[in-house]
Formats: sequence, structure tokens, C-alpha cells
Amino acid sequence: MSKLITTLQAARYGSLFCLSLFSLAAQAQQLPQVQEAPLRAHLALLSSDLFEGRGTGQRGGDLTVAYLEAQAQALGLLPANGTSYRQPVRISGVKALPAKSTVHLELAGKSLPMQFADDWVWWTGNAQTQQSFDHELLFVGYGISAPEEQWDDYKGVDCRGKILVMLVNEPRPTEAEPKRFGGAALTYYGRWNYKFEEARRHGAAGVLLIHTDASASYGWSVVKNGGSAEHFQLQGADTGVGLQAWITDALAQQLFTGAGLNLDKLREAAEKTDFRPVRLPAAKLKGEARSALRQLEQYNVAGIVPGTDPRLKQEVVIYSAHWDHLGKQETKQDGNGDVIYNGAIDNGSGTAGLLAMAKAAVAQPARRSQMFLWVAAEEQGLLGSSAYAAQPLWPLRKTAAALNIDVMNFVGVTRDMGLAGSERSELQQHALKVARDMQLQASPEAPDTAGGYFRSDHFSFAKAGVPAFSVSRGRDFIHHPQESSEKARAYGKRYHQSTDKYDPAWDLSGMVQQAQFTLQLGYEIANSAKMPAWKAGDPFAQPRQIEPAP
Repeated sequence: MSKLITTLQAARYGSLFCLSLFSLAAQAQQLPQVQEAPLRAHLALLSSDLFEGRGTGQRGGDLTVAYLEAQAQALGLLPANGTSYRQPVRISGVKALPAKSTVHLELAGKSLPMQFADDWVWWTGNAQTQQSFDHELLFVGYGISAPEEQWDDYKGVDCRGKILVMLVNEPRPTEAEPKRFGGAALTYYGRWNYKFEEARRHGAAGVLLIHTDASASYGWSVVKNGGSAEHFQLQGADTGVGLQAWITDALAQQLFTGAGLNLDKLREAAEKTDFRPVRLPAAKLKGEARSALRQLEQYNVAGIVPGTDPRLKQEVVIYSAHWDHLGKQETKQDGNGDVIYNGAIDNGSGTAGLLAMAKAAVAQPARRSQMFLWVAAEEQGLLGSSAYAAQPLWPLRKTAAALNIDVMNFVGVTRDMGLAGSERSELQQHALKVARDMQLQASPEAPDTAGGYFRSDHFSFAKAGVPAFSVSRGRDFIHHPQESSEKARAYGKRYHQSTDKYDPAWDLSGMVQQAQFTLQLGYEIANSAKMPAWKAGDPFAQPRQIEPAP
């Protein structure tokens, strides 16, 4: 016990000097300060087995919403939805039933040997419990149609009723075109949800995405865990195709070789603008796909700190974090005997961080109003934030900015802060000012190779015209730099695994620092003379959508 106490004391107080730097900066400017104690307490509880991984449509998710609602009221936040802290998010849940299904791939009438979860995963994108397939396969390269890039993988080929086989990611930049598709950074065209949407626009019956670790930026285990779980979509938002599937590269090689094609050569061909879709001779997707379907209601939770300025309080700064994770699975997925995916870092950290920030903000309002928004079903495709953007609780035209936190720093304080995405708008100049005030640097710019800007909840606001980005952890650790960097990188092995658990020995000084920076940035925006605007030429540089009055 004494050893544990010593470890906890070192974790909590070992970085006191560094914490004092940004605490003093906040005090000097009379800004509210985020405290570690409430952050740690919320994080430990929300990521415990009691909350069962905060799964969408599960008991743990219901407990989480009730907890957040009670905490918002206790903190003194005002309800953001009339008299309620809850905003309904109506979704459809679909879970593949592979044991009751016969859907499979065939070559010349013979079934390919393939196992669900090990070789492929699939789910339906149109909320149907039963679908029959007898469809030809068509390779469409990256499955992208991007007029501004003068790129069209479809070339007018009739895709109606076809199963489209696609590469993950997007065409690589070349020496002649170093900025093609954002250069080394990933654009929205490389995201798998875009590919499903584009396939539907072309009338396809389904999509098979070919997975590699390099192209997806994560291993097959992430696909396996996510693909084997229940999938959700907003009710009435029929954006997918009948069958949405991922297949391993090994299965894809077997499929293409059996069809008399060389997948590696087709990959090379798909890098060129003159690529045309290629039919897979004698290859078909056949059989019946059965799924369990349910309609359910989840909730965003939102509370308000009213502004103090008679005019500016009509505008709002939003802080967001998603409360959900993968929940409780029916069977063991990763071999360690655990069925609960606690999601301590993803995103118990952001959920707890937002509570600690709200506690600080209530005591000292800003000129503009502030909203603390915990959104549902991020892991299912940003559904909660998409639902909010479609029916906002505060007019988008009066929403100054959306600052998101997702996967926070559990290692220790840094000399920098991650501001990727802020450069798209005037949020960058505000963020750099706050960094200077807190004696921090902006993390060095690096290409967004994994398309992070399109994978978290701020993106729903950006699409609606609200300047938005996620504040990410710094990388220049003050204490034990090499060891700390390795510890941070090692989290990748726990990402979306049941091993993402809370450790009471964690040094949360870096998490407090990140939460303080986000809150301080919100105050910088909330107290400024005008709302931030997008940089000219940015793809999201559009007027904030003006929604109809309720």
C-alpha cells in the first residue's frame, strides 16, 4: 500500500512546478483554473467497469447520460434544451448476424474460404434486416470523384447493382503534383464514410474496402472490433449502401488472383488519373445477409454558462467531447478475457476534462455564453455532433467556435500544444496568443496523414460553417522526454482495445494543462470583439448555416 501511495504522490505532485507556470498565467489574467481532483475523480469513475464502456444503446451509455445530466445540474450549468440538459439523437442500430447469414464471395461458382471477423466484416448501411445478394464485383480504385482535383475513378461506368471494391485512403502525391489530394495529409476523400456515400450516389449495392495497416493508419484488430459490433446511423439519414464491408489484404489478393487480376498492378494503375474501373471476371458476392435492427434514442448532454455582456451573450462558444466508447461486447474480442471496452483515454478523458472545465467556468463567466456539450455516438460516425449541427440548440450563425477534446494527455506536461486544424480559420491567431500566455509553443506542423481533422466531432461543426478544431496533446514532454514519448506512442496498441483502462498512477498534469489551454482559448474567443472567421480559400469557408426557427 505504501508503494502505491508513493506512486500516486509522485504522479500528482511531481510536476507541481510546471503546473504552476500555467496556473500563474491563468491567475495573472484572472481566468478560471481547471483542477486535477475533479478531473481525476470523473475519469476514474466514468472509465470503470460500472459504466460498462459507455456503449451506444447499452446500459452503460444510459448510466453515462444520467451521470452527466446530474453533474451538469450540480455544477450550476443551465439546461441548453429548454428545461432539459438532454438533446435526443434518434438512431437506427444494425448488427450483423453472420451465423444466420450466407453472404460470401464466389469465384467461378466456388465459394472463397473466409471467416467473419478474421477475413472480413460487414454490416448493412440501409437499416434492413434481410438482404439477398447476387452481384458482380467492380474495382473502382479509390472510389473518389473530386472535380476540383480533376479526378474521377468512376469514369461514367454504370455501377448500379454492383459491389464496388475499393482501396482505403486516396491517391498519393507525386513529384509533379506534390499537393495532390492535400499532399501527405489526408483529405475527406480518403475517409471510408465518404467512400460509402459516393458509392451510394452511383447506385452501388455494396462496397468492399481493402484494408492494410498503412493505408488505414490502424491494424485489422480495430476493424475487427468495430465491424463486429452493432452499427448505427441517424434515422432517416440513408447515406450508406446495402452492404458495407472491409476485407483483409490477404483475402483481396486471393480474390483478385482467382479472377485473373494482379492487385498490386491495379493499385499502381489507381494512382493515375486515367484509371478506369475494372470488372472482376467470374467474381460475385452472393447469399443472404441477416441483421438485427432496432430503433433507439440516445442523448447529447448540454449545459450553458450565460455570458455577461448584454449583446455578446447572444453568441456562444462550444466546448465538446464525446461520452461514448465501444461498450460491452458479447464475446471476448482481443484474447485477454475482457468484454468491457472501458475507453479511459478515448474518451473518458475528454468527458471528464469537460466536466472539470465546466466547474471552473461556472464560477467566472465570460462575455459570450459558453456551452459544454457531451455528444453521443462519435464512435459510430460522429452521429451525436451531426445531429446537433442539423438541429442546433443555439443558432449556428451565433456560434463563435467549437473547441473539441478527444484522447487527452495522460503522460505529463509538455512545452507545446497540438493546434492542428486551427490554421483553417482565425482560431489559429487566438490559439497562438493563448499559447504565448501559457508559455507554450504550438506543436510543429506535420501532415495529417490519418485524416484526423475528419475523424472527430469538431468536423460536424466545420461542415456547418462554424470554425472548429480539436485541441490535441503536445509532444515535447518536459520530464523524461524519451520515456514519456514512448509511453504516449504505446497507447496506439490500446486504442479501441479492452486494455484502454484507467491507471491511478497516471500523471494527469498534462491532461489538466490541455484542459486549461482549451478553456483559456474559449475565454479568449468569448471575450474578443468579434467572432472568428474561416481563412479565405479553405474548403469550409462558408457562411454558418442558418437553420430555420424551431
